[in-house]
Amino acid sequence: MFRNGTHFRRYRVLHVIDSLDLGGAQVVLENLIRHGDTSRFEFEVASMHGRGQMWERLAALGVPMHSLSHHHKVPLYVPRLMWKFLSRQFDVVHTHLLAANVIAKPIAAMCGVPVRINHDHCNDKLTDPRRWALPADTFTNTLSTHIIAVSESTREFLVNHERIASDRVTTIHNGIDTDAYQPRPDLRRASRGKWGLPASGFVVGGVGRLTHQKNFELFLNIAAQIPNAFFVIGGTGEDEAALRDQVVRLGLGERVKFLGYVSDMPSLWPALDCLLLTSRYEGLPITILEAMACGVPIVASNLDGIREILRDGVNAALVPPGEVSPFVDAVRTLIEKPSEATRLAAAALVTVRADYSASRMARDVETIYLRYLEGEK
Repeated sequence: MFRNGTHFRRYRVLHVIDSLDLGGAQVVLENLIRHGDTSRFEFEVASMHGRGQMWERLAALGVPMHSLSHHHKVPLYVPRLMWKFLSRQFDVVHTHLLAANVIAKPIAAMCGVPVRINHDHCNDKLTDPRRWALPADTFTNTLSTHIIAVSESTREFLVNHERIASDRVTTIHNGIDTDAYQPRPDLRRASRGKWGLPASGFVVGGVGRLTHQKNFELFLNIAAQIPNAFFVIGGTGEDEAALRDQVVRLGLGERVKFLGYVSDMPSLWPALDCLLLTSRYEGLPITILEAMACGVPIVASNLDGIREILRDGVNAALVPPGEVSPFVDAVRTLIEKPSEATRLAAAALVTVRADYSASRMARDVETIYLRYLEGEK
């Protein structure tokens, strides 16, 4: 290939992620590949273990895919990463999530990969039950050429708690494909039919991994207090069995539906009247960006990363995390005052279209690559 009359090769970038199971980090990775500049970069993806629900979506983009081990407890990823780094001569290794950061990045440094980027998707190390998580993350971040934080609060955590020099951490907010995610009220009836939801009535959605972080236990407790609405949960995770038992205990019956993993999120959003996000902590969840782009009003925990793009009463309803009553009141307001729901959704749509596109995110990330590869500022 040629640029300015001079032959050059595309830079080789390997994204390494813990797994390709459902999650916001995986969607960010997908968008970095989908919207990446393939005239300058040659991308590959490696999952530390297994394939997961996102594997086929990434493979469909035409990038080489690698599963480094069949199970996270079988450390085949160590020799396979060493071989890959030494044989492929990657210019950039971009790690996502804890295991990739603490395992893949040191190996990349040892094998002489020149640019090592860590993408920090959530400032959750202080709440991680694994006591080694924070010190391991802190130590291996010293091997990072640069660190990307998905929110300013995540950046502040890295600077203040992990003592990373401020000029080595850049906030790049997540972005989504605003062409794929748009308001489609004309698809409301078809979407509800596809997902087996009531043709009429108010439908509240919760989307994400069924884990402690996302706090779907609270989601169901809120559902129990709003009998005139239907609640749907899209996602899988270790808490699913307990959540299904909770539905029975609360007598929610047919008012709650579990959809499992939703591979085609654009087809679900038209069916929803509200996104209810009850997380205990977050960085910058992809789910809220999708809801904003699809014109779905949001009721969410008032968390630091979320506050960076949503303002209570302006483009969303933000309430104290962990408390049932404020969530119930906020959802009831949207049910009883459709004009308020419309106003919040319209303001959120303006926000996401202006500042949170996937192409903008990809360009910002690639600018950091080039800063170290070519000295561009």
